[in-house]
Amino acid sequence: MNAFNGLGMGLGNLARVSNAVTRSISPENFTGEKGKGAMATEGTGAQAARDLGLGWKVSPSVKIEGHEEFTMGVIDGPGMIQNIWLTCPHQAVRSLIFKIYWDEEEDPSVCVPVGDFFCNGWGERALVNSLPISVNPAGGFNSYWEMPFRKKARIVMTNLSHESTFLYYQINYTLTEIPEDMAYFHAQWRRSNPVKYMDVHTIVDGIKGKGHFVGTYLAWQVNSNNWWGEGELKFYMDGDKDYPTICGTGTEDYFGGAWNWDMNGQYVTYSTPFLGMHQAIKADGLYKANQRFGMYRFHVMDPIRFEEDFKVTVQALGWRSHGRYLPLQDDIASVAYWYQLEPHAAHPAMPGIDELEII
Repeated sequence: MNAFNGLGMGLGNLARVSNAVTRSISPENFTGEKGKGAMATEGTGAQAARDLGLGWKVSPSVKIEGHEEFTMGVIDGPGMIQNIWLTCPHQAVRSLIFKIYWDEEEDPSVCVPVGDFFCNGWGERALVNSLPISVNPAGGFNSYWEMPFRKKARIVMTNLSHESTFLYYQINYTLTEIPEDMAYFHAQWRRSNPVKYMDVHTIVDGIKGKGHFVGTYLAWQVNSNNWWGEGELKFYMDGDKDYPTICGTGTEDYFGGAWNWDMNGQYVTYSTPFLGMHQAIKADGLYKANQRFGMYRFHVMDPIRFEEDFKVTVQALGWRSHGRYLPLQDDIASVAYWYQLEPHAAHPAMPGIDELEII
């Protein structure tokens, strides 16, 4: 009988003993070494701990200066990141870029503004109660995506703003053998601001290799009146050109809702283990002129598999007079989450701070 490797945890195998080793990286232990936590003599809590000394929350966070890249942790494998918790000022969710590099790769496999990665792209806190992502009061970001690596994991946060910010974080991981058929976790951010008339927003394109797509997050600003979510999500795989293999029936349908999310004339938010429309920001009649929405769907139980290449798009589509569709020109940002065997195609270059800005 093969020994349990400590991966794929759930209630069904929680009682099983393994040889996997548990470690954790945080500002109180930057290396994750055994017995090396809570030894800081300097840090963001040093002043508060001045009467108590060593071991009393001397380094609970880090300060990242403007235009600085901070390495949150480097882990030698083989192993798997099992949980990430972090928090930052909500004003920084688009200017902090979260990156993860696997093994010795030069291009990151994850490259996403930190708020969008945790389904909070609008700079206003929204709770999420899903299986892979949980966001709790007040701005506690949690990831339970399994992230295996074989040689090394390097986790980085880049501050594109000219202003400094504070980051609190903890990365919980295990050191264990990784099966040959386990792929690497990837996430990519894109924005169309606005979507060009008669065009689509591309959620992801240029994926090359074998893997499976596991999730979508959309931060959607509506730039017109009336219902905006008639657009279909389309999944092109393994040589599809003009027409996709998978085509949905509408935006709210893909995210598990129906009929415009309209109950008694109001949008109704929801957050469930695999899908949600968890954020609906109303215009306030003054400076907030547009409605904004946050939506996620995680393909945990229904991953979309591809062998060679993969692309996902969404239409921005509403209604005009006489029962006709209206192609919209909305502001749409997205995160695509997927697993694939390396090597991966490089992500598009992250735009500058002005193109990232929530406006």
